Amino acid sequence: MKSLNRVDADIIVIGGGIVGLATAHAILQHNREVSLILCEKESEVGQHQSGHNSGVVHSGLYYKPGSLKAVNCRKGRAQLIEFCERYDVDIDMCGKVVVAVDDANTRGSEVGSEVERLNVLHERAQANGVNARMISKEELRELEPHCVGDAALHVPDAGIVDYKGVCRTLRTRIQEMGGEIVTGTEIVKVDTIPNGLLLRFKEGGFTCKNLINCAGLYSDELAAMCGVHSPIRIIPFRGEYYELRNSAEHKCSNLIYPVPDPRYPFLGVHFTRMIHGGVECGPNAVFAFAKEGYEKSDVNVSELMSSLAWPGTRALFRKHWQTGVSEIRRSMSKQLFCDSLRKLVPSVELEDLVPGNSGVRAQAVLRDGSMAHDFVIESTHNTIHVLNAPSPAATSSLSIGEHIAQLYAQQSERL
Repeated sequence: MKSLNRVDADIIVIGGGIVGLATAHAILQHNREVSLILCEKESEVGQHQSGHNSGVVHSGLYYKPGSLKAVNCRKGRAQLIEFCERYDVDIDMCGKVVVAVDDANTRGSEVGSEVERLNVLHERAQANGVNARMISKEELRELEPHCVGDAALHVPDAGIVDYKGVCRTLRTRIQEMGGEIVTGTEIVKVDTIPNGLLLRFKEGGFTCKNLINCAGLYSDELAAMCGVHSPIRIIPFRGEYYELRNSAEHKCSNLIYPVPDPRYPFLGVHFTRMIHGGVECGPNAVFAFAKEGYEKSDVNVSELMSSLAWPGTRALFRKHWQTGVSEIRRSMSKQLFCDSLRKLVPSVELEDLVPGNSGVRAQAVLRDGSMAHDFVIESTHNTIHVLNAPSPAATSSLSIGEHIAQLYAQQSERL
């Protein structure tokens, strides 16, 4: 590690996921003279949320017009396509369908029928400038021959991409522009010093004038180290996937999504063709016993107790216990998981499914049990904290990075 007796960098970015990488990239693009270090606790970048997602390029369909998600997703999507084409990263803008099923069973429910909600999505797509149109059952069958539904929305603006490849390319670009990437650096404490901040790691440390927190699942903890007491906490939810056997991959041509429940920030179990082959099915959403708990057996006692100690977690469980129980049951039962998939593609059989990967979503939960639906970015005079950046953060990453670079430039002018 470098000496603690001087400022090692103008700015240090904590977190080597796609948002942290995109942020460092944007800052260096705007100012090659700035000294920048990106610190990642793992041995390589993109190892957690960025490397465990389904690889979807989101269109901006779902998000409240004018929200950070809506604005950054649309802008970031265009930037991501251009970036992948320029640097030869695999991407396929194949489009997707959002399918309403069981309309008769959901009519008059608290959140409206699926067809009613699909029409609302269509209106939101138009408000957000998303290329999407309602299609007939016959058109749905042409796009997805094995899919059935009462109504469907075709979204050509969606696609699939190699996000790990994006992360690797961003890493290379940062280094080419003079930035330094240091892996194996897990931060344990942040101290204020006369000329900035002292970041202490398990071994050694760095000093800097400004800090940007892109720590994902640990962003709330790092913010607290910096004296920022946010009203939200990061609660981990594990998403589990199955994959279709090779013999069943023909049952999904591209992307097949259900109509999401507007009460939750999750999109429901869906089918996703993957950029390097295969079809992924999922995810569900179950409370995880560790922030990096990718397996059912993964337990981190201190993290589990911290999650349960947050009043918002308990309030969330009380409000939505029935949904939570359903998700747990589906996690424990391959048959129930298959039954969920059959609502979209009835021909899926139990033997078509093989265990796939899993990921952990960093979900921001407020004290009253409500879940933050938009991106949350807070700043002080010399720190910036990305406190909630779940999906579509990967799609939006280049735009989020530019937004944070602008915040940093404003900070620098004031210092």
